[in-house]
Amino acid sequence: MIIYNITTKVHNSISTEWLLWLKEVHVKEVMESECFTEYKIVKLLEIDEVEGPTFAVQFFADSKALYNRYIEKFAGEMRNRSFEKWGDKFISIRSVMQIVD
Repeated sequence: MIIYNITTKVHNSISTEWLLWLKEVHVKEVMESECFTEYKIVKLLEIDEVEGPTFAVQFFADSKALYNRYIEKFAGEMRNRSFEKWGDKFISIRSVMQIVD
């Protein structure tokens, strides 16, 4: 199982609207790619929130091939939409992990 993790620091001025968009629009669009089987949205705790909160979304893929498919076919467009909507009011760090049994 592969986890595609996107951790995002969101500026206070958009944090409420951004989280609503994440839940109601963005995650649904990512899941429509059919590359992931499930997702989790979490808020990071015990970090500096002076400029705004930090969230992480973890998308779970059954294989690295499915993750690669998402990156090759969908990720660029998703990132562009995010920047068009929110500009420089957020910063994201992406990581890919594998579950180890």
